[in-house]
Amino acid sequence: MKTDITYLGLVINVDSSSIEIEVSDDIPSSAPIINGRLYRIGQIGTLIKIPVGNINLFGIVASVSNLPNKLVDSNNDLLPSRGSRYLQVQLVGEQIGNMKFERGLGTFPTINDEAHIVTEEDLREIYGNKTHGLIEVGKHSSSENLSVYLDLPNLVLRHCAVLGSTGSGKSNTIAHILNEILSSYTGSRMVLIDIHGEYSTAFKGKCKTFKINDKDNPLFVPYWTLNFDELSFFLAGRPNGQERPEDKRLREEILKYKIISANKLKAGNVQESFITADSPIPFDIKLMWHTLNREVHGTFSKAGIQEQNRDNEEIEDEGEYKNLIPAKFKPYSLGSSAPFKSKNEMMYAYEQKIYSRLKDSRYNFMFNPAEYCDTNSSNDLDELIRSWVEHDERLTILDLSEVPFELIDITVGIVTRLIYDSMYWGKNEVYTGRNRPLLMIYEEAHSYLPRNEGTHIYGYARKAVEKIFKEGRKFGLGAMVVTQRPSEISETILAQVGTFIALRLTNSSDKNTVKSAAPNNMTSLIDLLSSLRKGEAIVVGEAIEIPSRVRIKEYVPRPNSNDPDLTQKWNQDFECNAENYKKVITAMREQKHI
Repeated sequence: MKTDITYLGLVINVDSSSIEIEVSDDIPSSAPIINGRLYRIGQIGTLIKIPVGNINLFGIVASVSNLPNKLVDSNNDLLPSRGSRYLQVQLVGEQIGNMKFERGLGTFPTINDEAHIVTEEDLREIYGNKTHGLIEVGKHSSSENLSVYLDLPNLVLRHCAVLGSTGSGKSNTIAHILNEILSSYTGSRMVLIDIHGEYSTAFKGKCKTFKINDKDNPLFVPYWTLNFDELSFFLAGRPNGQERPEDKRLREEILKYKIISANKLKAGNVQESFITADSPIPFDIKLMWHTLNREVHGTFSKAGIQEQNRDNEEIEDEGEYKNLIPAKFKPYSLGSSAPFKSKNEMMYAYEQKIYSRLKDSRYNFMFNPAEYCDTNSSNDLDELIRSWVEHDERLTILDLSEVPFELIDITVGIVTRLIYDSMYWGKNEVYTGRNRPLLMIYEEAHSYLPRNEGTHIYGYARKAVEKIFKEGRKFGLGAMVVTQRPSEISETILAQVGTFIALRLTNSSDKNTVKSAAPNNMTSLIDLLSSLRKGEAIVVGEAIEIPSRVRIKEYVPRPNSNDPDLTQKWNQDFECNAENYKKVITAMREQKHI
């Protein structure tokens, strides 16, 4: 009622998504005190309540305006007037009686309906208390005593995005959310793709970290887990979709060696008729290279291409394929007498490229994956996937900081596809799939999930991650993307995001991207992104009861992503000599952190 201390004004205009309110002149102050608490009228992003019978409609203040009233006395002189104050409010949801607040509207206000200030008690009814299925994301920006909760099933299975400029608090937000999940759910499973190696220190004792060359948990992504397009591109630079004679031969060779392995698999044999060049089956790539090398570099006792085979080789030394030592042959004759030069030169370029890849030590995590090399190794693909998603700590961090940049795209794509396939094909098993949901977190996603391909980015990761965002929830697989440049992220991914946690964004194209992708038409809140404080976020979407401005709780210890203390470091004196940078240069050349 108008006599209530919370009375604000009357509705004077209504459309399909917003209303206009004229603030009453009887309110003596723009900052009334209600129940001992100060409330500021007309703050952008604050909530307004419109009672309609037993229904309370809620909206968010989008804009404020003031129009002067021209009042005159008997002498036609203007009288002082503070004018009329107007609020543009975007409607977001309703609460029927004592029922729970729901997004969306079944009833709209009408002209002259009353509008009231939303008090802290009203907010408590909306946000409620922490119950099963909720995690605390932080405190409401209007009250340090009011906790804001996220619905975990919607956050995970409907996917989410954490967005914000450098230094806005993204890493702290991720660390806090993951810690809340770890603290509340003993059966949770999460895999974090960390391309800069920032999170291991923050979750020491709470995670299992895989990293290239790590003594305890080395990261391996075996070459045979790549499909033919990925492997042929990486080995020989074959463009996707191309099928030249040498590509066809390479496909045949890979298929041949995979078929040889089909009845020797540790995880169970596979029928030959089901095997393709894309099947993730171990095979000996060094032996395949050695075979091609003998063909293109061999000399023979006979000249015709049909006669040049191993029975007619002029071989001096078999070489050693496991150590990439090629066979040696008698030099071919320049005349018309034996030994004759090989006629099988079609695969010459591919053989050379494959050899250079196998010799490059940076790719050892792919080509020399210890116990995952081939069928003679101790483990198979089941053990690899299980080591990633099944262990005591529940959080897996795949530290890709030492993965060569040109392999980030393929590596993320392979890991994602393997985990997706395991969830898909095991969707009805008791230990995985729908019965054991899993969350994938993609840090610095703009580096490998762009909307357009570019140098070293060919869409392998993007296509795999898009599949999770489009179909993963049905198999218990959710995803979270984290980026400072949402305008560069795949549109398909952003279109499938159910919850946005947007920290400070200053770039206009990034803000427009969020505004167009965010649900609930919350343009007024999105417009606040450039003015948010560090660690403050706009949260909108399916995981939160009502779009809110939230202060994210600080997590300690912080991920290793903070800025260096510049003034402290620049106040120190350093001595540098000729030996200092030798370790740095060695690390650069070996692609290993000191």
